[in-house]
Amino acid sequence: MNSTILLVTFVLYTLLLFGIAWWTSRNADSKTYYTGNKSSNWFLVAFGMIGSSMSGVSFMSLPGNVINENFYYMPMVFGMFFGYAIIAGLLLPLYFKLNLTSIYTYLEQRFGLYSYKTGASFFIISRLLGATVRTFLVIFVLYNFVLQPLGVPFIVAAIVFVGLAILYTMKGGVKTIIYTDTIQTTFMIVAIVASCVAICGQLDWSFGDMLKNVHQSHFSDMFNTDSASATNWIKRFLSGVLIPIAMTGLDQAMMQKSLSCKNIKEAQKNVMTSILMMIPINLLFVTLGAVLAIFMQSHPELIQQVTTAAGKLEADKIFPTVALTLGPVVGVIFFVGLISAAYPTCANALTSLTTSTCIDIVGIEKHGWDDDKKKKVRMNVTYIMAALFVLLICMFNILKNDAVINMVYQIASYTYGPLLGLFMMGILTKMNVKDKAVPYICVIAPALCFLIENYVFSFGFSLIAVCAGITMLGLFIFKKK
Repeated sequence: MNSTILLVTFVLYTLLLFGIAWWTSRNADSKTYYTGNKSSNWFLVAFGMIGSSMSGVSFMSLPGNVINENFYYMPMVFGMFFGYAIIAGLLLPLYFKLNLTSIYTYLEQRFGLYSYKTGASFFIISRLLGATVRTFLVIFVLYNFVLQPLGVPFIVAAIVFVGLAILYTMKGGVKTIIYTDTIQTTFMIVAIVASCVAICGQLDWSFGDMLKNVHQSHFSDMFNTDSASATNWIKRFLSGVLIPIAMTGLDQAMMQKSLSCKNIKEAQKNVMTSILMMIPINLLFVTLGAVLAIFMQSHPELIQQVTTAAGKLEADKIFPTVALTLGPVVGVIFFVGLISAAYPTCANALTSLTTSTCIDIVGIEKHGWDDDKKKKVRMNVTYIMAALFVLLICMFNILKNDAVINMVYQIASYTYGPLLGLFMMGILTKMNVKDKAVPYICVIAPALCFLIENYVFSFGFSLIAVCAGITMLGLFIFKKK
């Protein structure tokens, strides 16, 4: 497809986001950036959270992974319903009761300063790594299909993309993100539906034919009963319960938007509405994956395009490779969906990382600074985070060798596990721990998990539960008597 058309599409879509940013950031102040002035519409937050949680990882890798893993992702999605219910029933009331801007402030009140700083630091590491992997995936496609043919270096693509994300959230912060996330989620869903329709047209299928052929194929197998497999349905289901608690309920980026709702009831409605919409949307994603897989089987020349010299099928490339062969209209829609999936990941991460670093690490609210000083510190932190983003994105470009969706959840298992363990110990027990021991426990737990996963037994996505359990065991050992 013509690179110039895609580049113009990128520019026009970015201008749309900047228009929304200008509209939402009028009369904005520090409270607007951090909390949206506690006036966000709960349904917009819920709908926008779909795009934020799924992002470029799901948009690219989830359909592509179906060719290798069938519908084995869906038991995790079913488990997520219960995870979101725990967020709505347990975590949100706690956050609203304590009137938190940064959710990690709870750890200071519960355990002490070292626990607080450790929790915030683990979030920063988790979010920085996870968001950069997700953003990398989209920049990688943007570079290969648009910028590389124009002779633009990869590092320039990374700098421009991250820079644009900073610019459109610079003033409005979370208030801007809620509106742009809504637009971006809409475009992402439209891209998935349009791709399905176009491929079915190529295969001469009606809607009923698509459902019949997908159902009859082995790709629709949803429950893997092999207990030794990392994709075993029980492991996936339990992971689905725990992963959203850690990656949404204990994630400043996701909770910052829920905490911007007017009250606790609206925040709870937002969370539960979000997961109820997310289940059919994920089913749509894997259905597209099955359609892509069937289409690839009848077009061996496309399989060659996504297979490495070593004979390895690159799942991340399947969706873009097929979409960009279906004509300019579908190609443009796919490209807009891809950008829509990427921008919220980068923008949300930069906003939440800035918030957590300023409030939890720098202590911006504790120094008595005026608004101008606070703004200067906030901008400096944003620039530092952006530089780290670009550095890590370039590093992933060198190291990429697995399907990115698995890489993201593997990173999350190692880094969100200690966070989950800390909050579970704090909420479920009345036990006090030796605060100074917490940083060591939270480093040792993921290190042990790495050894177990690689040399003893593979837990798959359930590793996050193991890491949380080891963290809680360590906290119990170092409890105050």
